[in-house]
Amino acid sequence: MSFEPSDSKQSFLPTSIILPDVSDDQQHNLILTEHLKKVNAAVNDKDIAQYVEQEILNGQKFFTPNESGKFRDAFRKVINFGALPDTTSNSIPHGITVDANTVFTRVYAVASDTVNFTYIPIPYASPTDANNIELSVDSTSITITTGNDRSAYTTTYVILEYVKN
Repeated sequence: MSFEPSDSKQSFLPTSIILPDVSDDQQHNLILTEHLKKVNAAVNDKDIAQYVEQEILNGQKFFTPNESGKFRDAFRKVINFGALPDTTSNSIPHGITVDANTVFTRVYAVASDTVNFTYIPIPYASPTDANNIELSVDSTSITITTGNDRSAYTTTYVILEYVKN
């Protein structure tokens, strides 16, 4: 039999359910209903594996500062940035409404050279300064800065994850 710690903040689910040997159908229904509620809550609390070019709830829950036990929903949006720039910066709008309550929790990207079949994570750190690639976000735009010609990387997806309150 599995169990979850009494003070757990995670979504543990038992691997089996034991119904008492009672003839009361209402009691069975109550137990099954409670179990289904736990399953639904646990599934909804998982990080959702959808990466789309629109804002979605991503299933992550973030703590609320100074409010123990209160959580905030997190959102995800993918931006098709296009090609990386040639030894310069390029900015494109992200389309997210940002205010004083918006906090970005993850900002990352990957670029693909579909001719040579090479792929690089962004930000990209190298001991050689000219090889570094910087990724930054402000209230309206995403900016990628390259230290050398990276224009062969023609497909770049930027993933932004954030809380809004």
